[in-house]
Amino acid sequence: MFRPLELFIGLRYTRAKRRNQFISFISTVSIVCIAISVIALITVMSVMNGFDYQMRSRILGAISHATVSGVGESVQDWPRALKMAEANPHVLGAAPYVESEAMLLARRSSGALVRGIEPAQEPKVVDIGKHMLDGKLDELTPGSWNIVLGRELAMTLGVSVGDRVTMAVQQLRGSPLGSVPRMRSFHVVGTFELGMEQFDSGLALVNMSDAEKLNDLSGPTGIRLKLDDLFNARPVARELADQLGQIYRVQTWMDTNANLFAALSMEKMVMFIILSLIILVAVINLISMLMMLVTDKQADIAILRTLGATPRSIMGMFMVQGVLVGFVGIGFGVGFGSLLSWKLPGIIKWIEHTFHVTFLSPDVYYISEVPSRLDWHDVGWVALLTFTFSLLATLYPAWRASRTQPAQALRYE
Repeated sequence: MFRPLELFIGLRYTRAKRRNQFISFISTVSIVCIAISVIALITVMSVMNGFDYQMRSRILGAISHATVSGVGESVQDWPRALKMAEANPHVLGAAPYVESEAMLLARRSSGALVRGIEPAQEPKVVDIGKHMLDGKLDELTPGSWNIVLGRELAMTLGVSVGDRVTMAVQQLRGSPLGSVPRMRSFHVVGTFELGMEQFDSGLALVNMSDAEKLNDLSGPTGIRLKLDDLFNARPVARELADQLGQIYRVQTWMDTNANLFAALSMEKMVMFIILSLIILVAVINLISMLMMLVTDKQADIAILRTLGATPRSIMGMFMVQGVLVGFVGIGFGVGFGSLLSWKLPGIIKWIEHTFHVTFLSPDVYYISEVPSRLDWHDVGWVALLTFTFSLLATLYPAWRASRTQPAQALRYE
């Protein structure tokens, strides 16, 4: 008896089902439609987050968070630059490298990006060692002229562990026949697979000392850095650039892959907007349900007005029912949507195994499994958006109810 009048009557209308079977059915349909739209939006956002996370983790498994390079071909006084970079509190690891483009020749030929690394320091910045299919990075010792290839690159060249490949670099050397590219035979000691075509088909790893000799360099071409927060890369890069001076250049993973991640972010935003329209369509059912309820309750509204109920109170009564329907739909949608997003990879695997279908073929797509990564921030935005739509949907029917004239409504009662 101490509940507000608007809440009491709004809940009473919601529970009354004897005379309003059709309105109750429309109310149930509205709840189901809102729940389905929320489930769809949460699931799609989770899948988009999963793809974004997989792309970031696989790309950052082969590239560093930030890179320090010199103005010329090699980094001047690179031990000093390495110590200054490691002294930064946001830098977790640093490793020098030599990078150049080369042509690899075996049974077939292919261009590749050749990266000279220090096997002992490379795990500080990237995790290629965790993706080795054959061999180990430790076999890339100085003077051994060993090489590790991406899986797709090895298949293109037609080689495997134990075979030899010839590398030709852009650096020229003099000969009786004129200037010819520097060439050297390498022994294949391992293969890796990162799951990204860009690296599996175009990246080769050698020892940094061997790369320096082959390219006639006196030092590394850059220093790769791993940061404590990859999204804090640009402020750290600016800080390092100020400390190192103008003869060094600091780039981040955001600079080298800005277009890719901007496209992923834009695609996620577009999908959110499109699926938000599904919620808007579901809310239209809520408007129709409330309009029919207002028409059915004309006599009740007139009696309440004659008893002293204000138009604001009448609006509140019908807004309570509309908000309650939206709230119940949001509750079911968030619950089932979160559960579906959490179990989606397992469900997809079960469907593929049961019906013998493949949704993402490894021969076509970089990511062969449907990923899902539930973000509660996205869930909160979906719930807030749906609740806002539901609240706005109640305004017009409630306003129409508040405009009811008692004399006209009771004339034929």
